[in-house]
Amino acid sequence: MRKLIVSTFASLDGVMQAPGGPQEDPTGGFALGGWMFNYADETTDISTAGFDGKDRELLLGRRTYDIFEAFWPYQPREDPIAQTLNAAKKHVASRTLKHLQWNNSHLLMGEVVPAITALKALPGAHLQVIGSGKLLQTLQAAALVDEYHVWTFPLVLGRGKRIFSETARPTSLRLVRSRVSNSGVVMSTYVPDGDIKPGSFATAEPSAMELARRGRMAGGVW
Repeated sequence: MRKLIVSTFASLDGVMQAPGGPQEDPTGGFALGGWMFNYADETTDISTAGFDGKDRELLLGRRTYDIFEAFWPYQPREDPIAQTLNAAKKHVASRTLKHLQWNNSHLLMGEVVPAITALKALPGAHLQVIGSGKLLQTLQAAALVDEYHVWTFPLVLGRGKRIFSETARPTSLRLVRSRVSNSGVVMSTYVPDGDIKPGSFATAEPSAMELARRGRMAGGVW
């Protein structure tokens, strides 16, 4: 079965709305669009996290599809990101769109979770989600995501659409890769790691407080 990979830009407080420009997604009165612009440098290579869609099939929500469709087909043909995104097969989850104009785009039919489950079972390239916050939350709740690429930017936005809402399915994640750009962007890759396993320092043997007390008594540095 092929993987479903999610790649997203996010602020430190988890907002993913409109990273690329002021008019990208102003819904809800969001006025800070374009917040990632000043952090781009030679160490933030989007191709390493699937943001260019190279060698993958795209899986997009309606709003992200609309944003991409209005921009990428009109970029210079020599632009490498435009080349890969325009050529990629695109699967679009939407209840309102009836016709897709962007090259090689296909509407998912029926309910989104069964449709994507069936899509994952087909042979082909891995499925790549970019942005698509509402779709991402649906996929996460249905445990359909195999890998997360999250680029966390060193800023707080306070409001806006977030990676995970209060309805997110509680899930443990395992960090498999991480590096930091020169501008302070933390570029991390996670995979699901089962259910959350709560515990308590009060019942641990020996407890964290006891370890701290022993450390102080022995002259340890804490």
